[in-house]
Amino acid sequence: MGISNCAAITQSLPTLLLLLSCIFGLTLGTELSFVTCGSVIKLLNLKHNVRLHSHDVRYGSGSGQQSVTGVTAVEDSNSYWSIRGTRDAFCHRGTPVKCGQTIRLTHVNTGRNLHSHYFASPLSSNQEVSAFGDEGEGDHLDEWTVQCGGSVWKREEAVRFRHKATDALLSVTGEQYGRPIHGQREVHAMPSPSQHSLWKVMEGIFMKPSESSMGSRDYSHTHTEF
Repeated sequence: MGISNCAAITQSLPTLLLLLSCIFGLTLGTELSFVTCGSVIKLLNLKHNVRLHSHDVRYGSGSGQQSVTGVTAVEDSNSYWSIRGTRDAFCHRGTPVKCGQTIRLTHVNTGRNLHSHYFASPLSSNQEVSAFGDEGEGDHLDEWTVQCGGSVWKREEAVRFRHKATDALLSVTGEQYGRPIHGQREVHAMPSPSQHSLWKVMEGIFMKPSESSMGSRDYSHTHTEF
């Protein structure tokens, strides 16, 4: 992909992703069948057809932390999340995320991590899910375990995210907010698995490891259409 086409393809990306795609000359395609550490992705809730989203809008109740919602818009750059390791377990860029691995999901535009705790969510009174921390660093309540069916997280499969500290699952059950985020869906955590807690990777930039001629790890990149 040439630089001349970069703006057209990446016009919906935040600045960081735009720079990555231009500098590294990313190619379109789906070469990777699995999800990798360091990738920047959008996650779709399959039951309600909304993408996991956040923004600099705080809850008016509960923790008062940055809100996390679901949106129907495909192009919104506030729906990008970076896959990272935990404070205790580094996630090497470009390596496949294993089923059962614990990760952090960092909101690209605000630098806060997907987070949960025993506050009640505003609409359904399930367990609140928020975005927390500063520049990617929060606490142990930012950790989520990937639940999938094989050895690694495959891009085409439905997965669940279980909050490590509370054992609740990232979910959407359809409640809609009014102003100032009218129409966006509540995202919360629930104790039992259901169709409401199934997610699938959609758009993103996927880090791909490759062997360099010197025998050391070199990292190339692939992304899907935005």
